[in-house]
Amino acid sequence: MRHRWWLTVAALPLAAGVLAGLGPAAQATGARPVSHAGTAGALGIGGGKTGLAQGNPFCEHLGTSYQASQAAQIYCFGAHLTSKAPTATAANLVPGAPRNTSAASFREDVSPAGTHAYGQSEVSIAASGRFVVESWNDSTTFFSTCGAPRFKEEVTGIGFSTNGGKTFRDLGGLRNPGCAVRLFAGDPSVTAYKVGGKTFFYVSSLFLPVDGIGQTHIAFDACQVMGTGSSASLHCGHPITAASSTQCVRFRHHFSFCSFLDKDFAAIDPARGRLYFTYTEFPIITGRNFFATLPEMSVCDIGTRTGAPGPAGGTPAHPVCKHGTPLVKTTRLRGHLFQGAPYFKIVAKDRMGCENEGTYPAVNLANGSVYVAYEHNWFTNVFNPNCFSSKTPTRDVVTGTPLHCLPLHLVANCKHPTASNNVKVTSMDAAFIAGYNRFPLSDFPRIAVSSRRHTVSIVWNDARHHPQGDILLQSFKLGSLKRVQHSPVTLDRAHRGGVAFLPGLRVANRSGNLDVAWYSRPSAGTAETAVRAAIGVNPRTTRTPSNITITSRTSNWLVNNSDIIPNFGDYIDTVVSVTSHFPFVGRTLYVAWSDGRSGVPQPFMAHVRA
Repeated sequence: MRHRWWLTVAALPLAAGVLAGLGPAAQATGARPVSHAGTAGALGIGGGKTGLAQGNPFCEHLGTSYQASQAAQIYCFGAHLTSKAPTATAANLVPGAPRNTSAASFREDVSPAGTHAYGQSEVSIAASGRFVVESWNDSTTFFSTCGAPRFKEEVTGIGFSTNGGKTFRDLGGLRNPGCAVRLFAGDPSVTAYKVGGKTFFYVSSLFLPVDGIGQTHIAFDACQVMGTGSSASLHCGHPITAASSTQCVRFRHHFSFCSFLDKDFAAIDPARGRLYFTYTEFPIITGRNFFATLPEMSVCDIGTRTGAPGPAGGTPAHPVCKHGTPLVKTTRLRGHLFQGAPYFKIVAKDRMGCENEGTYPAVNLANGSVYVAYEHNWFTNVFNPNCFSSKTPTRDVVTGTPLHCLPLHLVANCKHPTASNNVKVTSMDAAFIAGYNRFPLSDFPRIAVSSRRHTVSIVWNDARHHPQGDILLQSFKLGSLKRVQHSPVTLDRAHRGGVAFLPGLRVANRSGNLDVAWYSRPSAGTAETAVRAAIGVNPRTTRTPSNITITSRTSNWLVNNSDIIPNFGDYIDTVVSVTSHFPFVGRTLYVAWSDGRSGVPQPFMAHVRA
């Protein structure tokens, strides 16, 4: 049986000279086996590199030349134990907050050998009627191997509710019968689809080779609700590939490393039966742009409004995806370079090598156009001197692409989006958040389209007004992407030196307004963390709206045990329940976040009227 990549790495016959044609940054020495003995180094404690960090070029430079997601950290470095502080404080009750529910069970967080794992984070949620699915990154993966019961070896965990989120069944890992070859590696995104009287959930994440060799992918399971009422169950199929590496290097026919796909997220177009995925590709091409990441997109056919096969032959239970051309071999010095094309490039490489990351999509259901937001010059604004200049400002970018550019073919009709605009960001990625075991913090923009208000909006955390951050909103006109507000609007009320970060936003509600949630602290002097929200925000507003508290108890991040980085993820999620008719959303807002009130980060949720 192949060794797990987060506890060991096989000796890879990669000579330094093989990659000479790819530039010094791509060169790597042969990997050395890492002990299974359970030492601090083997688990990544104290900075020890494990997993594929010693043999995979992407992992070799992760955290120094560029940064990536929690799933990438797990893939490269394995478990990272964060100890509980010696002085715990009781969680503060929040009167009037909605009911909070954990989607996971501590009883499931035990490996087949009896090892209890600590920490679940990076959550996503979707709902349709009484059915709710929440997904997360699950640390039980660190101590389980392929063949574990309920797919515990998968990084991507999943919970299912049949009563509107009052209770959940922890289903373990996302179903993957081929776990000996590839694993669902986390960064989940969940979407819901109601069609023909049936309910489907699509759960995606990174899909990576267990030995670190070969293409990396974005994949998802199509899961159907079977049965009715409290006896209903969730049946998930086999993994479906939504995107694949477009660059690979081979040497002597037995070693291959490829570009790395990271940070997937999905958006659904129920009016046309389409599912879109955005992600970031870390390329392996030579030159100063070696680290210039590429935001990209793919599309899947999920059938017609009647549930019949769509133009590409896809159905709700068996989607058909278009994700680029096959790899074609070319010769590059002493190695062989295989290249293909993605379905759609959202942006060309940055000439200075400044990192693009954190892509999120949204669909205009009125005409099928797709909008994508991402952050430019994240992490490199701290660690790459080429990106320190006023000529390379950190900014959140919004792009728009009309439906005619996006056919169900291997590649799109248009080379790039037809419209683009951006907002300069006063970045918080150099901040250290007390109790948060990840550096840097992200300023990734979350995005939603309001057809009714004729806007596309982004929200993000920003330090321009307060060093500890605010949640800002900027809206743009659909199509032209001209700004609606002259300057971004602050969403968090009565700051008083508090901390606000990692907002969640996915879709507009039935009124065309936005529901935004975020992590919040009353001051920089405490690690007591709540989730706050602004409900029913007109995307054209110029005033700070009222806020409510979502969490019924605060969570002290300094007193949590976690085997995972980041311990509380780098995104939370908000979504409105779906319906089968336009505008395809109901009246219930679901908020999902990672919560540490028990002393261990767990996936929680709450719902309020949208």
